[in-house]
Amino acid sequence: MTVDDHAYRITLADPPLNILDIAMLNELRDAIARVENDRHCLIIDARGDRAFSAGASVQDHLGDRVQEMLHVFHDCFRALARLELTTVALVRAAALGGGCELAMACDFVLASDRALFGQPEIALGVFPPVAAYQLSRQLPPRRGLELLLTGDPIDAETAERLGLVNAVFASAEFDVKANEWLARLYRHSASSLRFAKKAFRLAQADDFDARLAQTERLYLDELMKSADAAEGLNAFLEKRKPKW
Repeated sequence: MTVDDHAYRITLADPPLNILDIAMLNELRDAIARVENDRHCLIIDARGDRAFSAGASVQDHLGDRVQEMLHVFHDCFRALARLELTTVALVRAAALGGGCELAMACDFVLASDRALFGQPEIALGVFPPVAAYQLSRQLPPRRGLELLLTGDPIDAETAERLGLVNAVFASAEFDVKANEWLARLYRHSASSLRFAKKAFRLAQADDFDARLAQTERLYLDELMKSADAAEGLNAFLEKRKPKW
């Protein structure tokens, strides 16, 4: 993590796909915990030109690891939700599965025209717990459910049209344009931004922790005990089509 006068910056640094395995999620959670509410923003970006993140590790969904993986993964989202400063995801390429959830968890998403967004978990016989919440809140219900149940990705332009993305910039000028966009925040008082964000959240009147806990129980106690979930995950690892 780096810090400048305006922002903390956490960079996913395991290219080409920046897979969110348990080790990386622990590092991400610890980095978010070190962020203080004394800057304008927390920026989350990624190294490499193939993916912001292709999602959570499939290997870490199997056996006893799934409970640990889900626990630390959701700790990251709880930590993000508690931050008072503005959070911004810079998405230059594919944000899929847990990578898409991480981007959507930020207050703002800036994307390059090469970016893709999607929740392909359904193809493995599982569903993304955080995205089930996010898509129901951030999109019209039919469109959110379509992304959740089809697993089909959408491009940056479509994501912007649906409201998942704030702005889309040409890949060649992404850094310049993203910095110009961020400057719109930096020109204001950092503390006033935090108060305004807090007021916005109060108006939303939502209990993220309680709803996430219910989704976790559904995922661990019912979904992960189903035959189809086991078949889908193992088929992915064995590079074959699942037999539903």
